[in-house]
Order: sequence, then structure tokens, then C-alpha cells
Amino acid sequence: MAHIGIDARLTHYRVGGISRYITAIISAFEELEPAHELKLLQSRKSSERLSVRFRSASLWTPPHHPLERAALSLELWRHRFDLLHSPDFIAPYRAARRHIITVHDLSFIHYPEYITAESRHYYNGQIKASVARADHILVDSEATKRDLIDMLSVPADLITVHMLGVDDKFQPLPREMTAPVICALGLPAEYILFVGTLEPRKNLVGLAKAYRDLKLELPDAPKLVIVGRPGWHYEQLMADLRKVGIHQHIVINQDVSDEQLPALYNHALVLVTPSFYEGFGLTALEAMACGTLPIVSRVASLPEIVGDVGLLIDPYDTVTIAEALKTALTEDRWREAQSAAALRRAATFRWIDTGRCVLDCYNAVLN
Repeated sequence: MAHIGIDARLTHYRVGGISRYITAIISAFEELEPAHELKLLQSRKSSERLSVRFRSASLWTPPHHPLERAALSLELWRHRFDLLHSPDFIAPYRAARRHIITVHDLSFIHYPEYITAESRHYYNGQIKASVARADHILVDSEATKRDLIDMLSVPADLITVHMLGVDDKFQPLPREMTAPVICALGLPAEYILFVGTLEPRKNLVGLAKAYRDLKLELPDAPKLVIVGRPGWHYEQLMADLRKVGIHQHIVINQDVSDEQLPALYNHALVLVTPSFYEGFGLTALEAMACGTLPIVSRVASLPEIVGDVGLLIDPYDTVTIAEALKTALTEDRWREAQSAAALRRAATFRWIDTGRCVLDCYNAVLN
């Protein structure tokens, strides 16, 4: 029986994204009942119990600290792990006999102008060191695998692609269940939806310009609802959005909870993800699981997620975005057929399969 540590500190500091990945694979491990001894490494500030099956240990080192790798190495030394899994990709110098990291994307290398200089310096230094240290690397998509090979010269046989899953709560829901949530959020009964971090990489200015063109052709087009929390360069992004001149038709909500998201997807006519880059595109998958049509950029991982469902757009061409929105809003029978296709596609993404793939990697590296 091997002694395996899973770095779960980030779950105390952030919701969604990587934190969701961590909690989902832990939940999958509980169902899969691995033969190894797993220990969950949590922040000393956290009071949340992530598992009823696996033990946990409290750590002082906070994630994303400049001295994180050194401090974490010292703190973990006493555990004598056979294997350490770093789901947030930043591996300590030496804290176990073997190391696995998960790299979710390389957006900070692709688009360094979209993050702060401090963050750029931090991530660029950490990714190179962590990749060099890792015995194996998990990635969320073939696109990120290609990036690791092309941009960081990682051998292909050191990388395993494991697609992420979607929570059961994301499903078609009756209106009597979702309408109170939409009413509480002050939203119209139907709308065009964007969900994601509010930062330049998400191409919200391009979406707003396309929506402005759509309103010229379809004056009765429903409102554009933008949901997410502030990210890098948030203030500049908001200033650029105001310059587009259609703020009266856009609703921006930064306070939607995870529990409210299924209702939000259910009432959307279409979900738009016009990002310049995505490592996976979980919101598109969540929307499809609710039967909502996705419109996504034809870049990076997004085509892998949606397959032949919905529409692909050029994020640099607002005309193609506006045309896709028009199609989604005016072709009712087509949209209904796409809704059924979205449900079938989403059903193939299961967290239990993600967890099983992670455990297979544990076993391969340990052996």
C-alpha cells in the first residue's frame, strides 16, 4: 500500500476551476475505493472536511506564495509520501519519491499581456520548474498536451489527457424550480449568457461589440447576461466595456453562487464562450448538461468539449460572433435539436472516469 498525498490547499482560497477539480476527483476516489493510503493536504485555515474516507493533514504554507515550493518541501518532508499529486501544477522541490502534477492550461504563456507583471513572473518560473520536476503530467485536453510539447518541450509519453466531468446538479430543471432563482437575481426569463472570470482573455469586449451589431439587426434580441468574478485587469476591462456603448442592454452579476448556476444555465437561450484561450471550458460543458446551446471559440480546447454541438466562432471576428448569435436566436427548431444533442454530449463527461484515469496514473508512476 503506497502513501499518497493530494495537495488540496487551494479549496480554501477559491471556488470553481481547479478547486472544483480537486473536490471532484476526491469524491470519485471515495467511490472507486483505491487500495492506497490517501491523505488530503489542506490549509490550516480550512475547517471543511473534504472526505469521510480519507485522512487529512493541515499545512501552514499558503498556495501561490513566492516561497511556496521551498516552504512546502520542508513542511511535507515528515510525511514521507511515496507519491505527491499537485493538482494546481506547482510541485515542491522534494517532498515525495514521485510527483504528479496537473496542468490545466498555459494561458499565462500564450497571453502574457492579459495578466499582471508579477503574476507573469511567478507563473512562468513555476511552470518550468514544476514540469521539470514531475514524474508525470495530467492535462485536461489534447490542446494543453500540444502546448506542453510545443512550448515547454515535454516528452509526449510523460503526459496523460483526462477530460473533466460535470456535476449531476447541472441538468434540465422544471421552471417552477428555477424561476424563483432567476427572479431573485433580477434577470429576465430568457437571455444570452456568459459565465467565467471577468478578465481580458475571455474576450468580453469582442462579445459586447458583436452583441451591439446583433441589436442593430434584431432590436428585440434578449439581454446579454455576464456572470463571473473579477480577474486580472478587471478595472480596465470594465472601462473598455462601457466604451462599447450598450451597457443598458447588458447585465453584469458578480454574486451568482454555485447553487444558482444550474438555474442560470436553464434559462439561457444560448451560452457564449468567445475566449481567446481556454484550457478546458467547463462552463460550456455545464451549459450543455442543462440542455443549453453552446457558442464557443474554435481555439484551444473548446472544440474538444462541444464536439459537433452548437456553433464555433472566430474570437477575433465580431461578425462571426454576431452571426452565430443570430442563428441561435432565430432558428428555433434547430436550437431545440441542438439542445438534445448537447445533453447527449455532456453525458459522456463523467468525474468518475476522470478519477479512474488519475488513479491509473498513480499506479503507473508508483510501479
